Amino acid sequence: MKIESVNLPVKEAKGHLFVNNEAQVYVVDGETFPAGFPFGGCQICGQHPSYQVMGDAAHVQEPCPHPDGITTTITLSVPSGKLLVSDDLRPVYNWPDDSPLHYNSVLGRARAIESMAAIGCAYGPASDRSLGLYRTDPDRYIIATPWIDFDNDETPSIPEDTLLADMCTDVWAYSIADYEHWILKGGDPETLDQGDTIVNVTPGTYRFIHHSGERGFDLDVDETVIFAHVEQIA
Repeated sequence: MKIESVNLPVKEAKGHLFVNNEAQVYVVDGETFPAGFPFGGCQICGQHPSYQVMGDAAHVQEPCPHPDGITTTITLSVPSGKLLVSDDLRPVYNWPDDSPLHYNSVLGRARAIESMAAIGCAYGPASDRSLGLYRTDPDRYIIATPWIDFDNDETPSIPEDTLLADMCTDVWAYSIADYEHWILKGGDPETLDQGDTIVNVTPGTYRFIHHSGERGFDLDVDETVIFAHVEQIA
C-alpha cells in the first residue's frame, strides 16, 4: 500500500482563510481522501471544516462564521485619569487558560481581548514592530505603527509630538489599564521600568476598537498601520 500526503489548492473556501490556501489530502494507492487543513485550520475562526476533493482542488463545505474577520470593541474605565501603558501587565491581569479557542486564530485573540477587558485591562495583539499610543484629537487616540520612508524621507507618518507612549513589542502585544486599578489589584509601582508609561487623560470611560482581526489587515503597507482606535465615550 502506497500512502502519500499532499496539499491541494482550495478553490472554494467559503470565507475561511488558510495558510497558503491549501488543504491536506491523503493519496492511498491512487485514491484521494481528505486529511485536514494544516497549521491550525482557518486563521479566522480556527475551525477545520470538511471539504470535498473535486478534480485537483478542495471545496470547503461549511462557511466561516466570520468571513470578514472580527472587529473587537471593548471599554475601559479610567476613573483616575491615569493610563498605565505597557507591553505586559501580567500577572496582575491575565485571561483564564481554559479557553477552547486557539490564540493563533482571530477568534481566539478576540476572546482574549474580551477576557482581559472584563478584568480591567485593554489588551491587544500586535506585531514585533515599533508601536505607540498617539493623540489624534482631544480624548481621541490611536495605537499604531508609523510608516517611515527610509529611502527618501525619514519623517514618520505620524507627528512625533503626538506620541504619548512607546510600547515594547517583545511579547507581540500591549496592555493598558487604569493606574490606580492596577495598584488595587496588586500592582507594585517599584516594578515599573522604562518600558512602562503613565499617561494623563481625562477621567472617564474609553472605547477601544481593535482592527488587527479584520480581514485584510496588513502590516506590509507603505502607510500608518492602526491597531486600535481609542476614544472617550463617557
